[in-house]
Amino acid sequence: MILTVTLNTALDITYRVQGLRPHASHRVTEVTERSGGKGLNVARVLAALGHEVTVTGFAGGTTGGVVRAGLTGVRGVTDALVPVAGATRRTVAVVDERTGDTTQLNEPGPAVAPAEWSAFQETYEDLLTGAAAVALCGSLPPGVPVGAYGGLVRAARAAGVPVLLDTSGEPLRRGLAARPDLIKPNADELAELTGSHEPLRAAQAARRRGARSVVASLGAEGLLAVTPEGRWRAAPPTRVRGNPTGAGDSAVAGLLSGLVEHLPWPDRLARAVALSAATVLAPVAGEFDRAAYEELLGRGVAVTAEAGAA
Repeated sequence: MILTVTLNTALDITYRVQGLRPHASHRVTEVTERSGGKGLNVARVLAALGHEVTVTGFAGGTTGGVVRAGLTGVRGVTDALVPVAGATRRTVAVVDERTGDTTQLNEPGPAVAPAEWSAFQETYEDLLTGAAAVALCGSLPPGVPVGAYGGLVRAARAAGVPVLLDTSGEPLRRGLAARPDLIKPNADELAELTGSHEPLRAAQAARRRGARSVVASLGAEGLLAVTPEGRWRAAPPTRVRGNPTGAGDSAVAGLLSGLVEHLPWPDRLARAVALSAATVLAPVAGEFDRAAYEELLGRGVAVTAEAGAA
C-alpha cells in the first residue's frame, strides 16, 4: 500500500470559458467538480497505474462530505481522511479555451484545532505500519504547525518508510531538515528555498540541506533529477498545450510508483514526464490521457545523464 497525505484537501472546480478577460462577465461552457488536493490527485493516478493507495488528511463540512463521496468507488483508493469541524476548501480553475491557459484560485482551508491535529498524527502513525512509501503533499491549512511536515517525515523514517515531500515555502524548508528521501519542487519553489535560480545548482544545494534526492519540475522542459546514483534531465519531445493543473501531482505519482517498483532512475523519470504531459491533455487533475502516456513512455521521453558527479 502507498500512503498519500493531503492536509489541505479540496473540492476542485474547473470552469471552461471561451476567452478569459479581466473586468468582464463570462459565460461558462463547462463545469466539472472532483475531490482534490495534491495527494488525492497523486492517489488517483497511482490507482490508475495499478497500485493500492490509502489517502489521509483532513475533511470537514459539506464540502468535505462531497470530497469523501467523490472517493467512493474509486478502485484502488481507500479513504482514511480525518474529520474536522471546519469546512474543506474549494479551488477554482478557469480554463481559457482560446489560449489553453489556466487561472487558479485557491481558498486557504479550514482552521484545524490542536485536538484534530493530534487525532491526525495518531492515524498517520497507524497507517505507516502497512505502507510501502508515503507522499506528503501540498499546503498546510490554518492551525497546523508550520513544522508539521518535519515531524511527519521523521515519523516515516522511524518506521522505515520511504518518504516523498512535495510542498513549498517554510513548510518545505522545515521538512527538508528532517531528511526526506525525495523532494519535488518546481523551479520557483527551488529558487525560493535555496536562493539560486540555476536549477542544477539549486538542486545540489537542496541535497546539502537534507534531501537525499531532488527532482525539480522545469515546466515544459521536463524534470531535473539530482540523486546519490546520478543526475539526469528528462523532457517530452514537444511542448504540450492544455490544462496543466495536476501535472506535477502526476509526476509525483510516477516517481513514487517507480520507487516502490524499484525502477532505475531513468525509468522513473521517463514515467513521471510521460504522466505529467498526458495529464495536461486530460480535462481535470487526477486524470491522464492513457494513449498519450503510453506513446510518450514508449518512445517520446528523452532522458539524458548530466555530466559530473552527483
